[in-house]
Amino acid sequence: MATVELRFSAQPEHVRTARLVAAAVARRAGVDEAVLDEVRLAVGEACSRAVGLHRSHGISAPVRVALTEEEKVFSIEVGDEVPGSGGTAGSVPGVRGTAGPDSVSGSPSAVPGADSDAGSDDEDEMGLAVISGLVDDVEVVTGRSGGVIRMSWPTALTTVLP
Repeated sequence: MATVELRFSAQPEHVRTARLVAAAVARRAGVDEAVLDEVRLAVGEACSRAVGLHRSHGISAPVRVALTEEEKVFSIEVGDEVPGSGGTAGSVPGVRGTAGPDSVSGSPSAVPGADSDAGSDDEDEMGLAVISGLVDDVEVVTGRSGGVIRMSWPTALTTVLP
């Protein structure tokens, strides 16, 4: 299993770099060329969401991206440091929302100090809906220490010739 890890400060201009790195690693992992645009777009949405959450909550920690190549699957995890940031996932069709041992239930507004602005909740749900439309296998995990969006795509099977 090969993993590439990327951390970047929560600045919108770094999202493009994350998209480019994700596409390059996905191509090397054997993700079908026809799916690379979906990988790029999904990573862009997930990273933009994390950047927005960090900025709106005044968090200076970097956004984390892990790109993992396994035998038959390529996966990407985009992590943020905002407590309860994935709480709206359960209301988005196609997105599995789970909570870890340090989970915070409910929407981000249930977290002390979280922004309860309805517009940001709508944007959050819209971003998750876009991701779920691009990725068949997506999961949002949230907890007191932050959230993670996990996405995965199948890789091309290699044929071994005798």
